[in-house]
Amino acid sequence: MSLNSTPSSERVHIGFFGLRNAGKSSLVNAVTGQNLSVVSDVKGTTTDPVKKAMELLPIGPVVIIDTPGFDDEGGLGELRVMKTKEVLSKTDIAVLVTESEELNLTEKELINFFKEKKLPYILVRNKADLKKYKASGADNEITVSALTGENIYELKQLIAGLAKAQQSTKPIVSDLISTGDRVILVVPIDKAAPKGRLILPQQMTIRDILDCGAVAVTCRDSELTDTLACLREAPSMVITDSQAFGKVSKLVPEDIPLTSFSILMARYKGELTELVKGAAVLSSLRNGDKVLISEGCTHHRQCNDIGTVKMPVWIESFSGAKPEFSFTSGGEFPENLTEYKLVIHCGGCMLNEKEMKSRTERCISQNVPIVNYGVAIAHMNGILKRSLEVFPDVLKTLE
Repeated sequence: MSLNSTPSSERVHIGFFGLRNAGKSSLVNAVTGQNLSVVSDVKGTTTDPVKKAMELLPIGPVVIIDTPGFDDEGGLGELRVMKTKEVLSKTDIAVLVTESEELNLTEKELINFFKEKKLPYILVRNKADLKKYKASGADNEITVSALTGENIYELKQLIAGLAKAQQSTKPIVSDLISTGDRVILVVPIDKAAPKGRLILPQQMTIRDILDCGAVAVTCRDSELTDTLACLREAPSMVITDSQAFGKVSKLVPEDIPLTSFSILMARYKGELTELVKGAAVLSSLRNGDKVLISEGCTHHRQCNDIGTVKMPVWIESFSGAKPEFSFTSGGEFPENLTEYKLVIHCGGCMLNEKEMKSRTERCISQNVPIVNYGVAIAHMNGILKRSLEVFPDVLKTLE
């Protein structure tokens, strides 16, 4: 995968925060070398987060996010601050821009939040062409001028150092297979499947298999039996789209490891154990229980959409109950989840690891169980244990 085609979810997200008129937008433009943000002397010019996926040397593929001032006022100002807080949940590296020698309470609040969330940050004292700052000596502080370009290169070097530590080297499936292994990937093609391409988890899994010298054999569920018969030796693993879990599990012999793209992605983003715990709640749902079904991407709803149509039907059939379903998509995810008995999330392939962890941690902190599509579907088909056999440590949570 080239740098230019790196998906947003795999890019380091760099957020620029601070007070109104601290020069955040000017600094974003200076760092990127582009006029991404509107610059003005008027306070509150940036009214919504401005997000741009790009290649930024010497860092590589990143998402740059310029945010409204954290001290915005009034009814609209509160909404803008709320949007800025949402950005914090997906930020890998924070850049706090100030034009003051001494930070005020709002800026200190932001730094405390960074520390609380263990979010790497850089304190940038801007407008060095107009002010003289005392050198602090701190490794994560720098004085710059967005206007003259003073220390902009050095700032990018600081960001690059933090970004290198943030870039994931975790495998998706390559640690479970060996060079020369055959892995069958079951990819159903239905009305919701994007024309002319595979969805992101499928692309990432194929690439990870190829990178370790194994062979990826891809077929639809309707050709799975013939594909198994064509191989001289049994495959080392079968990985399926979650929607075909039930059908595929009946076709794949018990001695062949079986899991799903969604389960692999949950492990990749570090949330699999917690999601497996949440699956048990599906068996105890009652009439009227509130269930939130949330998707990380926004797409045109099909007549047989998995989130809004298929999942509710499967849950009602499995539980024998009539829960009350709510739905969110994209960046929308409630702050207060306490009214829900269970949160069911998509695989999160369009969300970066930071945002997926933030959503999961929000559920945990409010004692609301969470499960994703793949784990839920495996549980409802009675094959969750089998789908986790390749992850012995996670499998223990079912004992």
